[in-house]
Amino acid sequence: MKRASGTFVFVKGTSLLKAAAALILFMLLIFSISGLLTSLKPQYRLTSASVNQAATNVNGELLYQLMGWENHHFLSVKPNTSEPKLTNIVFKLASNINLDDPRSLLGRELPGFFQFDGQILVAGEGTNYTNMPMESAPPLEIMKAEREAALQNLEDLEKTEERTPITPGQTTGGRKVVYLYFSHNRESYLPYLKGINNPDFAYHSKINVTNIGDRLKSRFEEQGIGTYVDKTDIQGNLNKKGLNYTQSYLESRSVVQAAMAENRDLRYIIDIHRDASRKQATTVTINGKSFARLAFIIGGKNPNYEKNYKLAEELHNLLQKKYKGLSRGVILKKGAGSNGVYNQNISENAILIEFGGVDNTFEELNRSADALADVFSEYYWQAEKVNKDMEQSKTKQ
Repeated sequence: MKRASGTFVFVKGTSLLKAAAALILFMLLIFSISGLLTSLKPQYRLTSASVNQAATNVNGELLYQLMGWENHHFLSVKPNTSEPKLTNIVFKLASNINLDDPRSLLGRELPGFFQFDGQILVAGEGTNYTNMPMESAPPLEIMKAEREAALQNLEDLEKTEERTPITPGQTTGGRKVVYLYFSHNRESYLPYLKGINNPDFAYHSKINVTNIGDRLKSRFEEQGIGTYVDKTDIQGNLNKKGLNYTQSYLESRSVVQAAMAENRDLRYIIDIHRDASRKQATTVTINGKSFARLAFIIGGKNPNYEKNYKLAEELHNLLQKKYKGLSRGVILKKGAGSNGVYNQNISENAILIEFGGVDNTFEELNRSADALADVFSEYYWQAEKVNKDMEQSKTKQ
C-alpha cells in the first residue's frame, strides 16, 4: 500500500486575524477619506481638470451608443444618431485630446492659454474655440495708476436719439427687480482713450462699462421693469485694500449681497463686462447698423449653474430670433485661471454679460443695450405671467 504524499501549510490564527483587521481598517480609511472629500464645499474640493474633462466625454449619448453596438434595437429607436468610432472614443479618453478642440492639442500648458479654456454651451454665429471671450487683467501699473489716458470722441456719449415717450402697459409698480453691477468697473474702450492702442491698457475710471448701465436702466424702465444700477468703484476698493485684480468678484460679492439684503425685490442680478477680444469677433451688422456683440458667461464651479444657464440660453435664443448674430453664445467657464463662480451662486437668475470688446463704440454698445432690453422685457413679462398663473392655480386647489 502506497502512502499519499502532500504538502501541508500551517497558518497561525493570529496572522489571519491581523490580515483581516488590516483589511477592515484600510476599507474604513478609504470610506472616511472619500466621505470627507465629498462633504467639502465645491470650492474646496480637490479636482483634476484632466479627469473632469475625460468624465464629461462619458455621457448618456455615449452609453446609449455602446449599448446599441451590442443590441441594435437601441439604434433603431433613434436612427439618426451617428455612431462614434470606438478608436476616437478610446483615444479621447486615454489622451484627453479632442481632435475637434484645437486647445486640447496644446495641452493647455502654454502661458496665458487658460484664457481660451471654457466650454461652449450654446454657440452663436461664428463662435468657436479660437475666438471665445477672453478675460485679461490689466498690467499692475495701469490697475493702480493715478494718471489715466486723456479722453476723446466723447460726442458719442452725448448723442441722444429722438424717441417718443413710451407708456409701459405693465410695470413692476415701483419695485426695483433688476440689479446691474460691474465687477470690473473700469473696463473701457479704445476709441475713447487718446493715444492708447494696446488692449491691455483699455481701462479708465470715468468712461467705461458703467456707462452701459445707464442705457440699460433707461430702456428697462421704458418696458416697466424697475432697475437699479450700482456703480461702486470695485477697482478703487481693491486699490485701497491692497487687493489684487483676481479678488474683484470677492469685493463685488459683498456689494451685491448688501444690496439684496436691503431690497428683497431684486430678482435678476446682471454683472456687465467688456471682452478683451478685438472688433472682428465683437461686432456684427444687423439691418445696416453696427452692433457690439454680447456673450453670456456662466460659472461652472457654481454647483447650481444649470439654473443660471437656463436664463442665459433663453435670452440667447430670443436674441437669435429678433437680432440674429448679436449673441456670441453661452460660454461655461470653470478651468484654471477663471473665477468659475462669478457670484452666480447668489441667485439662480444671476448672469454675466460681455458687452462688446475693446474696439467697440458707445453707438454700437447702446444699440446692443436696446436690443437686450427688448428681449429681456419679453422674457421677464412672460415669466411673470407663468408665475402668476401658477399661483392662481395653487390658490384654486
